[in-house]
Amino acid sequence: MKIYEKIDLFLNKYIKGDRYLWAFISLLAIFSFLPVYSASTNLVSIYRGTNTVFNYLLKHTLFLLVGFFILFFTQFIYYKYFYRMSIFSMPIVFILLILTMTQKKELYGVNASRWLHIPIINISFQTSNIAGLALVIYCARYLSKKNKERINFRNSFFSLLFPIFLIIGLIFPANGSTAAIVFISVLMLLFIGGYPLISLIGVFLMGFLFSGIYIYSVIKWGNPMNRVYTWKSRIEQFLDHESEESYQMKQSKMAIVLGNKFGRGPGKSVLKAFLPQSSSDFIYAIIIEEYGFIGGVILLFIYILILMRILIIATKVQNYFCSLLVLAVGLPIINQALINMGIAVGLFPVTGQTLPLISAGGTSMWVTFFSFGIILSVSRMIYKNQTGSTKIITDYEP
Repeated sequence: MKIYEKIDLFLNKYIKGDRYLWAFISLLAIFSFLPVYSASTNLVSIYRGTNTVFNYLLKHTLFLLVGFFILFFTQFIYYKYFYRMSIFSMPIVFILLILTMTQKKELYGVNASRWLHIPIINISFQTSNIAGLALVIYCARYLSKKNKERINFRNSFFSLLFPIFLIIGLIFPANGSTAAIVFISVLMLLFIGGYPLISLIGVFLMGFLFSGIYIYSVIKWGNPMNRVYTWKSRIEQFLDHESEESYQMKQSKMAIVLGNKFGRGPGKSVLKAFLPQSSSDFIYAIIIEEYGFIGGVILLFIYILILMRILIIATKVQNYFCSLLVLAVGLPIINQALINMGIAVGLFPVTGQTLPLISAGGTSMWVTFFSFGIILSVSRMIYKNQTGSTKIITDYEP
């Protein structure tokens, strides 16, 4: 048997689901080594000690390997288990968010209750990413279950809206940008799932009102070290065109200008040593500096292609829950990517969102791999038979 036949046999046996999506995920993950290795110079200069750039690259490699391990095994999980797990996951993430808030961690005197630390095994993870994923899957389950019923604001309040506002409300104080992305993704999912437009506007206004009340209360009576003051400062700097921009935005824009059309070349970024969070939040600016405007556009195009595959899978699967599930876990990834790139080029205020599959990180990366695993699991239902026609399996309706 020839080598390419062995490879094809291996792929057919172990790599399931949409091959294009597999290719895009692998391409982004492999490419991430270059900017992460280059941008880690900033971490070495900040945290002076035994760590080297190679240490950070090794850490990134381990995160990616665990991510692909999650992706590989998630693709084999039958989608009906996600339907059932969505109910049990809600109380679990509620408890995790409460535990995270009660830790009252601070970073440089500012509330940083995003990470839940497990002391026995000395591991920390961001509960907000896990909670956001659990929430959108729960919403997909609810909308599919009520597909043939008339849904309105009143009869969906306790079973749908209350869990939405509860989970997002627990995420919001310490991680406002993640809460906003989850809320936007939920609104998009509700709109696609046929939730009445008038009620949807009411949900949006309620979210806007609750967040406004919280922000006003903190500014009026709260702790000056609360993250609300950080949000306020960032938004004011973004809206006031005459004020001096934040240090991060200045360095980010300078990196983009230095990149020009074709970039300075891999590893040749000058701003990577001066731009804070250059290996995570602002890695897109470093990518443009090293690979130019063309490199930045190509990366954006790959995310657009991933969005197209998500939409194709969602429309080909003749199972309402599966269609909503694919959109529920896929849209937040694309939203996060677009927001991260928009921040780097100055379209949005600084938020602290990473670039999916590219930025260095742990929890966010693993949640992204798990989300793609769910999409690949659903895409396994679509395959081509020997005649080349598409056959769609609908043997299970939740």
